[in-house]
Amino acid sequence: MSDPAKVRRHAERVRELVASVVRSQIKDPRLGMITITDARITADLREATVFYTVLGDATAQASTAAALESAKGLLRSTVGKALGLRHSPSLTFVLDDVQDQVKQIDDLLAQARNADAEVQRLAARARYAGDAQPYRLDDEDADESAADESAADEDTPRGADRP
Repeated sequence: MSDPAKVRRHAERVRELVASVVRSQIKDPRLGMITITDARITADLREATVFYTVLGDATAQASTAAALESAKGLLRSTVGKALGLRHSPSLTFVLDDVQDQVKQIDDLLAQARNADAEVQRLAARARYAGDAQPYRLDDEDADESAADESAADEDTPRGADRP
């Protein structure tokens, strides 16, 4: 196992190297407006995953993926030489769809805000279905229970409750 700090440094270096090579050395016309967003490398430094985004539609994304796959050998040899490792890490390219997820989350938040505004609008016009205070108050309960006890005392003859 390698030191986690060393692994992070190598991952950052892989990201920088791949971005540099893609920008300067790869002349594939299929390569679109690409941004290398992140790179992760395993603890044994054998496999690296490179995340990228592409500006454009699905066809631009597919053609960029094909261009990266065809340039994988050049990228791997450049990364291996620059890192100075015994084994060059194998590269895997993954389309980073964070922008799509952010747009989806923003849309969901906008829907929630609209729904909350609608609930607030309906609540402002709402009225109680019955009385504003549907429960008895304690003062009325005390008066009624006292009246009930005095009526029960009048009905019972004196001394009838004693043994």
